[in-house]
Amino acid sequence: MPTYDYRCDTCGPFAAIRRVAERDTACACPTCTAPAQRMLSLPALSLMSTAARAGHQTNERSAHAPQRSGEYTHRHGPGCGCGSKASAGATTQGGLKTNPGGRPWMISH
Repeated sequence: MPTYDYRCDTCGPFAAIRRVAERDTACACPTCTAPAQRMLSLPALSLMSTAARAGHQTNERSAHAPQRSGEYTHRHGPGCGCGSKASAGATTQGGLKTNPGGRPWMISH
């Protein structure tokens, strides 16, 4: 369940774990049990690691402006082989199938 921030008029802010359906209803203050209203807060992005922050930025960007196939650029280093278009032939001159990878059990149909 998510954590939401609430503000008690007497005790100040506090966090509570609640269901999403209950997020906007008043929550009892853990100190004085008075009803407290939910307050909007920003995520603590400055406290996150660089990798987590980059992941959030990527997710946000992909939700609103996904990358198109024409905008894709190869991001791996030289020699990774994943974008290589050079491949050995899959058949011999006589039409027999070969396996250039050296794994005879992986010959395709």
